[in-house]
Amino acid sequence: APAGPGPAAPASAPAAAARQPGSGNGLPLGDVRQECRGLGRAAVRLDSPTMDEMLGSLIGEYGLVTTWEEVMVPTLHAVGRKWETSGDQYVEVEHLLSWHVSTALRRVSIGALSGPRASAPPILLACVPGEQHTLPLEALAAGLAELGLPARMFGAAVPPEALDQAVRRTGPVAVVLWAQARSTAHHALARHVADTTWGVKGARARTTVLLAGPGWAGPVPAPGMLRPGGLREALGLLRGLCEAATTAAGGAGGAAPQRS
Repeated sequence: APAGPGPAAPASAPAAAARQPGSGNGLPLGDVRQECRGLGRAAVRLDSPTMDEMLGSLIGEYGLVTTWEEVMVPTLHAVGRKWETSGDQYVEVEHLLSWHVSTALRRVSIGALSGPRASAPPILLACVPGEQHTLPLEALAAGLAELGLPARMFGAAVPPEALDQAVRRTGPVAVVLWAQARSTAHHALARHVADTTWGVKGARARTTVLLAGPGWAGPVPAPGMLRPGGLREALGLLRGLCEAATTAAGGAGGAAPQRS
C-alpha cells in the first residue's frame, strides 16, 4: 500500500481513464486502468524492457503521483494477491516488478536533482524497525525530489538508535515513519521522535511526525503527529511544513537553527 504524499504534485491525471473489467493475464486486477493490464502482462512474461518502457512513459505522460496511485500500486497488489493464492508461484514476478518500479522511482529522483531546491531543513524518511516495505517511501522520496524539497531516505528497518541520531543531527522539518502492518507500527518510537528537541536553550525546536502506511490505522494521532491518507496528501502536508519552516527562518533573519 502506498504512503502518503500528495500535493501539487506532478502532472495532471488523464481526462478519462480507460477501464474495463477482467485482467486477461491471470492477475486479479478487476476494474482498473487499462495500463495496469499491460504492465501486469509484461510482469508475468518477465519482460523487463517492456516494463521499463511502460513505467517511464506513464510517469512522463501522467506524472508520478497518478502513475503510482493508479498503475503501480494496483498492479503490485494484484501480483501480491496472485502469489498469496498460488502457493510459491509468481514470487519471481513480484520481485522483478518491484525492482522495476523502484528503478523508475529512483530515476525520477535523480532526474529532479538538477532543479531548484528549497532551503528548508530536510525531511527524513524511514521504515520502522522490522519493516521491509520501502517502495511507498521511495515513491514519496521521488515526489519530494520533483517538488524540490530536501529529503534523506534511510530505507528499511531503521534501528531506533540510528533514527534518533539522524533526527538530532539534521533537525528535520518532518520525519515520515512507514509501517505496512500493525505488527510493525512502533508507537513508542513515533512518540519519542515527536518529543525529541534540539537547538539552543530558549529556542528549542522539534519535528512533525507523519505516520504513513496502513499499520498506523487506529486512534487519532497524538499532538505533533499527522496521518496522511496517501501519497498525494503526504506530499501536500510536507510541502506545507517546508514552506512554513522557510518562512519562519526568513522572519528570523534567515539564520539557520542551531542543531546538536
